[in-house]
Formats: sequence, structure tokens, C-alpha cells
Amino acid sequence: MVESLVVSYGYVAVFLGALLEGETFLIAAGFAAHRGLLDFRLVVALAAAGATLGDQLALLVGRWWGQRLLARFPGILRRQSRLRALQDRYASLVVVILRFMYGFRLAGPIVLGANGLDPVRFFLLNCVSAWLWAIVFATLGYLFGATLEALMSDVKQIEETVLLAILLVGSLFWCLHRVARRCS
Repeated sequence: MVESLVVSYGYVAVFLGALLEGETFLIAAGFAAHRGLLDFRLVVALAAAGATLGDQLALLVGRWWGQRLLARFPGILRRQSRLRALQDRYASLVVVILRFMYGFRLAGPIVLGANGLDPVRFFLLNCVSAWLWAIVFATLGYLFGATLEALMSDVKQIEETVLLAILLVGSLFWCLHRVARRCS
């Protein structure tokens, strides 16, 4: 059942998952690529495209409504000053590594947009960052599949359980993080 869902909707899930904080989807897709259910190159390309689009939209939201949004969400407003200091000092590097900083993936481009970062410059750096991110996390999933296969002679019996476990654990951490952010 899970296998047919992955084959039918895996690429769509990778693209849509990458629009937001999609590490879990990407690791699961890398695992599925190792099992031969998805094409690794297509997984990376779709994840990079989804991540680029999501962050570019977030930057534009920040440029248009950034200050109003920041005023409504004090947690993001606290990050603005830290991010502004980093942006002033290491502008290009900040855009590239922002995607890898937990908690800044979605808020970061909004804050950068509110800080007035040029969308064209952001787009070029965002593309580089998205490709690096997609390659790293898809490869982690792929290597996880290879390691699991090496440790267990017949991974076919448990692959559905492993895919579900990856998605459930990732979703649980994401939900807990969201709840913790709302409480703080």
C-alpha cells in the first residue's frame, strides 16, 4: 500500500513538502529512491524547485507585508535583529546557509524580504542553496536506505514500516516544534 502511494504521489509530495520545511519528505524520498521507487535525480530536482519557489514566495511576502507580519509574531521579530546583523556582515553566505538553520527556513526569507534584500540577488543565491539542500537531504535518505539494506538482508519486509516511521517521526518533531514556538 505505502509503495503504491509513494510511486503515485511521491514526486508531488517532494515538491509540495519542499515548499515548506520538507526535510522529512526529502529524506523519505531519498530512501524510496534507493529502493527504486523514485528516481533520485528527479527527487533532487523537484525538491530544489519546490524549495526555491517556497523561499522566493516567502521573500516576496516579507517585502510586501514583512513589517506588519513581524509586528504580529514576536518570535520572528526577535530573529529579525539577529538575522539583520548577520545579513549586514555576511549577506550572500546568510542566504545560502539560512536553509540549513533550523527554525529559520520559513521565517528567514520573510525577514530578509522585510529587511529589503534584492529579490534577484536572493533568487540566485536561493537556487544554489536549494540545490545543495536537496542533494544533502536526498542523499541522507538514500544512504539511510543503503545502510539499512547492508544491516538487514531483507529490507523489503520492513521498508513500508521504515518509510512510515520516517514520516511519522519527522511530522511529530515538526508538530512539537510548532507547539513550542506558539507557547514561547
